[in-house]
Amino acid sequence: MSLQLIETDNKAAAYRSAIESSRRTPTPRMPEQSNDYRVVVFGAGGVGKSSLVLRFVKGTFRDTYIPTVEDTYRQVISCDKSVCTLQITDTTGSHQFPAMQRLSISKGHAFILVYSITSRQSLEELRPIYQQVLAIKGTVESIPIMLVGNKSDETAQREVEAKEGEAQAASWKCAFMETSAKTNSNVKELFQELLALEKKRDMSLSIDGKRSGKQKRADKLKGKCSVM
Repeated sequence: MSLQLIETDNKAAAYRSAIESSRRTPTPRMPEQSNDYRVVVFGAGGVGKSSLVLRFVKGTFRDTYIPTVEDTYRQVISCDKSVCTLQITDTTGSHQFPAMQRLSISKGHAFILVYSITSRQSLEELRPIYQQVLAIKGTVESIPIMLVGNKSDETAQREVEAKEGEAQAASWKCAFMETSAKTNSNVKELFQELLALEKKRDMSLSIDGKRSGKQKRADKLKGKCSVM
């Protein structure tokens, strides 16, 4: 065998060895942004998930229902005496995207489970979502979760009483609140109290050092967190 052929074989062997080595060595992942706090909003179609988020982030409300695939909104909050980003993911009300749902849960820090007080079925549809959060996270005891009964202004069409929502929240070991995106009832308070449940970060909501009565009450919960 000629010297040239030996060198060629050696190069090919080295190349194959390099490929095998790269396959065995995991590609390093890009680190998550530590200043992002990710809140994921789940619920059936038409319960008002997008309306709650838009009311909170932009102060607007729309009467028409537009199905969502997945939208993300960002809001600046104060965190550990610095600034961080509250990232709110408004998920689809459809069951057609299970992979997206699993990814949202795995990346989420806190969760809002929304049903409509005018639809008992919408509350029932939250059960598998809660179970999936539990399965992926392993436990929910240290994870902020808020069960939300939206459309509290539609009292004539109510199918789920507040005490039923409270009972379900107690069963799931999460907090509970009724809201109305339409009348802007308890919308900001929802996010304030959700963040106040956070244990791992010391977050403060006020900019000027003044706190409302609701903010003071929220600060007495397990965490300290607020929206700027």
